Amino acid sequence: MNKFKKMVAIEPTKLLPEWDEELKELAEEAIFYEDIPADTKTVIERIGDADCVMLSFTSFIDQEALAACPNIRYIGLCASLYSPENANVDIRYAKENGIVVTGVRDYGDEGVKEYAISELVRLLQGRGPAMWKEEPMELTDVKVGIVGMGTVGSLLAKTMKFFSMDVNYYSRTRKPLLEEDLAMTYYPLDQLLQEVDILITCLNKNVVLLDEKAFELFGNGKILMNVSIAPSHEIQALKQWLEQPGNFAFSDTEAGLGEEVIGMKNVFAGKTNAGLTSKAKVRLAQKVIQNIETFLNN
Repeated sequence: MNKFKKMVAIEPTKLLPEWDEELKELAEEAIFYEDIPADTKTVIERIGDADCVMLSFTSFIDQEALAACPNIRYIGLCASLYSPENANVDIRYAKENGIVVTGVRDYGDEGVKEYAISELVRLLQGRGPAMWKEEPMELTDVKVGIVGMGTVGSLLAKTMKFFSMDVNYYSRTRKPLLEEDLAMTYYPLDQLLQEVDILITCLNKNVVLLDEKAFELFGNGKILMNVSIAPSHEIQALKQWLEQPGNFAFSDTEAGLGEEVIGMKNVFAGKTNAGLTSKAKVRLAQKVIQNIETFLNN
């Protein structure tokens, strides 16, 4: 099989070590950095004369970096890639200059649904440091709204229907078949906010839908959960909402809410991405390697 001349991972791939070793076998020379580059200058220095670049979702390879490293033929994202607007690589410039950029999808969704149910049960039943209402509650018949009905949103909708929740949603495009299958109700966003008690956002990176007005419509005594890798809200607006009585916010990572609210007693943010379980890392690595092999064999 063909190989790259030089592969550089400019930051930790977040794969298991044995899969990093398999990646290295796809190049004559491989350098994998264990820390995140501080700036574009460092990114350029790390890439150098490499023809293959690997990265996760943390760093950004912009036009300046791409232009400064003319040997790049291939960039492999060890993370999701949905659209140029949400990517941490300048996809359009890369395409214009013949650089192939690949990413993966649907590798960590199982962990996300488990995280969501786990945290909600702990809060509703008071099995953690807080309890939502004065009495323990079941998930049954609780009104939940899901914002974003892609792969993760759809999986959450099915899971929450299994637990007999009242599932509602908003998405840029309606999903009539899913609505019928799950007896799920579609609402425009402003109306959804007023209808539900729990709101779960499943949006692409850099998509921010919740501002101060949205939180006013949502009201108090509510729960917000963000399972995206970046905030789906204006952080100051979230902070103001959290200062009101009875409100709670969840995310599997601190980055999903914003450091300004971390530490508030009604904020629960994890240290690890729910979609990066050991099993998810295997699925991720398999897809990353398959992408590279497909490129090298063409």
